[in-house]
Amino acid sequence: MKKRVYAFSEGDGKNKRLLGGKGANLCEMTQIGLNVPPGFVITTEACLEYLADKKLPAGLMDEVREHMARLERATGKRFGDPANPLLVSVRSGSALSMPGMMDTILNLGLNHDTLQGLIRQTGNERFGHDAYRRFIQLFGKVALGVPDELFDAEFEAIKHQAGVAADIGLSAVHLADIGERFLAVVRRHTGKPFPEDVYEQLEIAIRAVFDSWMGKRAVDYRREFHITPDQANGTAVNVVTMVFGNMGDDSATGVGFTRNPGTGENEMFGEYLVNAQGEDVVAGIRTPKPVHEMATEMPALYAQLVELRDKLEAHYHEVQDFEYTIEKGVLYCLQTRNGKMNAQAMVRTSVEMCREGLITRDQALLRVNPAHLEQLLHPCLDTSHNPTPLAQGLPASPGAASGRCVFDADQAELLGRAGEKVILVREETKPEDIHGFFAAQGILTSRGGKTSHAAVVARGMGKACVAGAEGIRVDSRARLATVGEVTLHEGDIITIDGSTGRVYLGAIPTIAPTFSEHLRTLLSWADEAAHLKVKANADTPEAAKEAREFGAVGIGLCRTERMFNASDRLPVVVEMILAPDVEERKAALDKLLPMQRCDFQAIFTLMAPYPVTVRLLDPPIHEFLPDEHSLADEIDALRQFRRVAKGRAAALSALGQAVETDGVGEDAVAAVIARKERLLAKVRELHEINPMLGHRGVRLGITFPEIYEMQIRAVLEAAAECVEAGVAAAPEIMVPQVVDGAELERVRAMVDRLRQEIEASHGVRLDFKFGSMVETVRACVSADGLARTAEFFSFGTNDLTQATWSFSREDAENKFLPQYIGSGILEDNPFEVLDVVGVGAMMRMAVEKGRSVRPDLEIGICGEHGGHPGSIRFCDGIGLSYVSCSAPRVPVARLAAAHAALLNGG
Repeated sequence: MKKRVYAFSEGDGKNKRLLGGKGANLCEMTQIGLNVPPGFVITTEACLEYLADKKLPAGLMDEVREHMARLERATGKRFGDPANPLLVSVRSGSALSMPGMMDTILNLGLNHDTLQGLIRQTGNERFGHDAYRRFIQLFGKVALGVPDELFDAEFEAIKHQAGVAADIGLSAVHLADIGERFLAVVRRHTGKPFPEDVYEQLEIAIRAVFDSWMGKRAVDYRREFHITPDQANGTAVNVVTMVFGNMGDDSATGVGFTRNPGTGENEMFGEYLVNAQGEDVVAGIRTPKPVHEMATEMPALYAQLVELRDKLEAHYHEVQDFEYTIEKGVLYCLQTRNGKMNAQAMVRTSVEMCREGLITRDQALLRVNPAHLEQLLHPCLDTSHNPTPLAQGLPASPGAASGRCVFDADQAELLGRAGEKVILVREETKPEDIHGFFAAQGILTSRGGKTSHAAVVARGMGKACVAGAEGIRVDSRARLATVGEVTLHEGDIITIDGSTGRVYLGAIPTIAPTFSEHLRTLLSWADEAAHLKVKANADTPEAAKEAREFGAVGIGLCRTERMFNASDRLPVVVEMILAPDVEERKAALDKLLPMQRCDFQAIFTLMAPYPVTVRLLDPPIHEFLPDEHSLADEIDALRQFRRVAKGRAAALSALGQAVETDGVGEDAVAAVIARKERLLAKVRELHEINPMLGHRGVRLGITFPEIYEMQIRAVLEAAAECVEAGVAAAPEIMVPQVVDGAELERVRAMVDRLRQEIEASHGVRLDFKFGSMVETVRACVSADGLARTAEFFSFGTNDLTQATWSFSREDAENKFLPQYIGSGILEDNPFEVLDVVGVGAMMRMAVEKGRSVRPDLEIGICGEHGGHPGSIRFCDGIGLSYVSCSAPRVPVARLAAAHAALLNGG
């Protein structure tokens, strides 16, 4: 018979897929000698069997009873015994940490009889009734589907009656009354009494935890973080002997991190509450104390906690997030897992743990998710404006965010999907709010601490969070919050600063972030480990400067057409397009030449000695002209204006009155109409049925060679001027939309002719490369022919994806791609994640064919995929020389390139 249940003393602590992360760690901690309450794990395989058959696997409860008997022998207590009751917690745990996304039940095993035994056993009546009311609410909510609000209403009524603000102020009598009220809530809602049989409670709880794997918040979380069945499938169930932090002032509960998860600083970090249970800390029901206060309040236990922290980190070689309970002066570790931290903390801890010898440099690189570095590249608040805070809370997750106040997760999701920026404002968040987290820019709570649910989840997402802002009173039902005399209504804009815990009214300006020394160190290690170089896509001197600051070692794509968009240049481009003959076209190009040459010189100088790949004009020239329909409408409006003006002039003349021109003469209007009519005629002449596959790129340069001649001259003259100035310029001329080697030969002849002329006139020797963009299927298939002329290739994967898939990106993304992805036909958007099966096969073929002719052929990628970590790994695998991406994504690509080298075999 298949084994489905493992005691903590026998489970394989490395087998998280079978035992879940929590169960595996409980087994491992037990086996290395830490003080863990006795317990056992029901496997994820049992969960999958249950979900498939809609019933518990045959024989499972027999195994559970056998292991409960072991717990009874280990503790000296008996499950369901009125005299000496054994109580357990029933906890979830998947292979990957999903904090708060599945269900947990505490104090299971209580009923009317065992409650009295617990009171006699502890001599603490208040504690017994407190444990019972907690169990009824959790079991009722998780296992029986009773809405939390029904319990909360009864609880608030008793607190109001007793005249206390927090549950700590309630007496044993009050708590006993709450327990009876909660039992009545269950009867009314379910139509049945609360189950008294403890094994019935345990079986129902196991089923409820299994069911929570398919609960909405768990499914949403897996979808948001792309957790696939290969990574985590099903949840284990951990049945653990209860230990109590709410047995008096010598008991406590807390959550700790072995290092600060917000900053990465090597310090004991966490929070605790005296005389409380773990849910009070995690759910943010009470605002806890910082762990350092325990050094004064419970000095001996604080010393034990520091020792536990050191043992955990030394054993796991990773920052740990652990939960503990102190029961009558005895410290127990209830669970540990790798700590969820923001990018800043991950970077700092990686560098420092490597320097401390806890991890290797390769491990330091691999533990930071490249995509998370984007968190460090977002703006932070500009404090020079000296804004006055509206409220002060705890800095729970760094970062700044502005948005409209929203008081429930459903509304946050609705507005977020509509493109609104929102801040989710709650008294405290609950796991079922997770869909609101995904849509919000940041989270603000009036209760809870730095280890509350809101803080942990926000840090994992890299979103700003301010928790425990107790000066704010949140009324979710009325959809408003009050701070002193200020009332925040839903829709009001606020700003939160998760780095300071401050809350501001209105939107506060932000400033660009700066690189920390830890990030610079980590990225320098990444550059040493990577095979791929990382360049940037940049079209202006300003963008080139930013690229250098982000660590780019060259520009892999400088789009010359982007240089024409300035207000002083676009009219000259239109003049060039409207030219009736070559002479007038050249005259207009002569005006553009110094503009482009000046830009190239500035970019080459900024990037020296790194290469700058200049792509010659790529888009169809009609893109520089106005839209046909808008232009026709303008002409109609001008003609109508002209007719009205003529009629008015005629009427006034007939009356013998002077005609006022309003400053607009007849000749001037006629001239504007004539110019726009010529423009409209040209737009219609240049119209193409499918312009993306039409007269563009190299085809444009061959039919209008004077355009490419001007651009090539601008590149080479700029390079010559750099040589004269002692600048080590390294230009590369790239021809787009190539489908045949003959096209490259034609442009190369143009380049060689101009090179000779410019070298002679400047008296310098020019050093540059000539290459081809590879963005058509035929270019991939005939890459060996292109390589006879080209000294480098650059994959334009945006166009290559359109060509390979026969998808128009704009139409696909606006019409059917979301449905394809949502229904599972496609896993990813191929314009965001490189399609390694189709597009990847084309690229691999081009690499092999190109290097069969020119072994030293440099090959890169300059499409949007050049900044996507998974796509970068594929590029490393097929032997590309570099990737090029937008400047802000350069740090992401640098780390991803190191990951690719390490994961692909070094």
